[in-house]
Amino acid sequence: MRAIRKAMAGTESVQERLDDFVAAISKAMQVKVASIYLLRDGEGLELSATKGLKKSAVHKTRMKPGEGLVGHVALTARPLNLADAPSHPLFSYRPETGEDRFKSFLGVPILRGGRTLGVLVAQSEKARSFNEEEVEDLLTVAMVLAEIIIDDERLGGKKGALKGISLAPIKPETITGKAYADGLVEGHAYLHVPPVAPSNLLSDNIAAEEIRLEDGVAKLRASVDALVAGETAALSRASKEIYETYRMFAYDRKWVGRLREAVHSGLTAEAAVERVRNEHRARLMKSRDSYLRARLHDLEDLANRLLRALSGEALGLGNKNISDDAIIFAREIGPAELLDYDREKIRGIVLEEGSSSSHTSIICRAIGIPLIGRAEGVLDKIEIGDPVLVDGEEGEVHIRPLETQVAGFKMRMNIRGEINRAYDAMKFTPAVTLDGQQVSLQLNAGLLVDLPQLDQAGADGIGLFRTEFQFMVSEFMPRLKEQTELYRKAIDAGGQRPVTFRTLDLGGDKILPYIDPVPEENPAIGWRAIRIALDRPGLMRYQLRALVAAGAGRHLRVMFPMVTIVDEFIEARALFDREIARAQKLGLELPKKIEIGVMLETPSLAWQINAVCDHADFISVGANDLMQFFFAADRDNARVSDRYDPLHPAAISIMKFVADGCARNGKDVSVCGSIAGRPLEAITLVALGYTSLSMPVTGIGPVKAAILKLDAAKLRKKIAPHITVDSRLSSLREIVREFCMEEGIPV
Repeated sequence: MRAIRKAMAGTESVQERLDDFVAAISKAMQVKVASIYLLRDGEGLELSATKGLKKSAVHKTRMKPGEGLVGHVALTARPLNLADAPSHPLFSYRPETGEDRFKSFLGVPILRGGRTLGVLVAQSEKARSFNEEEVEDLLTVAMVLAEIIIDDERLGGKKGALKGISLAPIKPETITGKAYADGLVEGHAYLHVPPVAPSNLLSDNIAAEEIRLEDGVAKLRASVDALVAGETAALSRASKEIYETYRMFAYDRKWVGRLREAVHSGLTAEAAVERVRNEHRARLMKSRDSYLRARLHDLEDLANRLLRALSGEALGLGNKNISDDAIIFAREIGPAELLDYDREKIRGIVLEEGSSSSHTSIICRAIGIPLIGRAEGVLDKIEIGDPVLVDGEEGEVHIRPLETQVAGFKMRMNIRGEINRAYDAMKFTPAVTLDGQQVSLQLNAGLLVDLPQLDQAGADGIGLFRTEFQFMVSEFMPRLKEQTELYRKAIDAGGQRPVTFRTLDLGGDKILPYIDPVPEENPAIGWRAIRIALDRPGLMRYQLRALVAAGAGRHLRVMFPMVTIVDEFIEARALFDREIARAQKLGLELPKKIEIGVMLETPSLAWQINAVCDHADFISVGANDLMQFFFAADRDNARVSDRYDPLHPAAISIMKFVADGCARNGKDVSVCGSIAGRPLEAITLVALGYTSLSMPVTGIGPVKAAILKLDAAKLRKKIAPHITVDSRLSSLREIVREFCMEEGIPV
């Protein structure tokens, strides 16, 4: 590998690089012949470079996949190691190459992303089999060669092509991932490539490297400071907390200290960044917690920025040159890297990795950039400039789409635009059914960035404010003042509309970076939420104190999550009462009105609905967890999360049981969760008696449009016979869908 790197360092043209490549292989492996055969589109394999065969045969000798030994390697995509190649039945003699005097043959496929780009061959006069180490070496070299020839095409465009040979993918592709930020967009691909690993690892001048490191860190910090400035916050409209958290990484003494130690040990500044990056990576990747793995990407982002600073690159907002309709493709991209691009030019983002809870996903949802994550293998199938359709509704990416796909997609974009304008026109229209049932449509929120959406969507309040988000995006426990300020701003944003705060729902897949996680085999049903709060009441009381302070003189609604038995709620409410008593004793202003509720997320609490109504002021059904536990199906497990239908008669029966119990006891009941934001499921909930639904902002318009066309009593009568123990249906979905078609309800 060193020989190859050295030989190719000064070459410019693609042909020169390939010629130097085979020369380096021939010398390093001590073989007479090293040759590269590449696939010419529609014409099979072509000898593209050789050391040892006749040069006159280059770009003239061709064979089809399956033809000869080389064609066999291409067809099977497996190495072929022969001591006496001419005696093999598949041997195809080509006199123009002059290969008749060579006996041994080792051919390995040049693969990239599951595609065969060509074949790399080593030959010698002596009849012998190559050993396992030589085979492995040539496979490794072939992998590097695949990247080099593809990069040559990417960087050179048509000039980078090798005499008409096109190795980049050209067929239409559709990749399915996860939709982390909604939207439909059309554009052209841009590959986000982080800095390559440093090639120079050891330093001859430690003092000079220390100076370079300090200078690089200073530039990095200056660029990160700019990210949290007012101009940046306005540009992104994203929560300032995220960029403040990112800045904490840059100013972390331990991180910079480890960099200095690495440089002092004799590494270059770049190598020090890689060493410390690998240490963090090894530590965080051991965690199963999705939040901690998301933080790893923030550290990766920071390390990449520091490498860029060390290379002399200017770090600034919108610094990267992209087209006006860029779709960014990356393995992962951090929140700071996102702002290196001109926000006005980014149409969408597609990631091979990513998570719904990452900072980048949160920001994309906030600023309206469609984001697809978990698009496995997409980087092997995309090239710079490829036309792309990003479907943030279905989680699909269409690469080099057919004209029919483009036409259908544009029609959907136009329809979506018209629908959004219609939703906007009804923004201030109350959601009232045709038979006079008024439904409150509220938002799920958790960060400051969510609050402007209240007015943008015309929502009736915040039905679920996830207080743990503030704790999760911070590297340190938020102080009492910071918590109080956030809760007060949420209440202010609501105005006369209700804001319901859920106390910390930690554990499971939500672990704080400043608290060591407790290893559990089944974290979703382990030590989480109210169980942590009651076992560690200090943290709960600290938060309740902030909520009481924020609600001074206002309407305060608080609910406790993951309550399994009524005694847990009674114990949690007693903690709240102690904070009220403390505030009274200190002469502090109390909330004008207080409501304490419970999130009903477990089947056990559902069957205690009468008992819990004796103590709770309101009930909020956490449908995501309730369905997860009801069907024993992990909602974060892709294999089973979509296996069961929430409109199954059994699921609907438990929802009806809860709604009827609350009505019987005169308690308000709402539903928050994904089913509340989907029109078909939402109108079913309304028919069951739910008059308050809390959902993501994208659900408000579609759900309201459906409710305005709904006769709730008529739908209730339609589904009632099927919500019994005698029901034989596997789902009510088709019954509800047919009802909607008959009644003209848009779902």
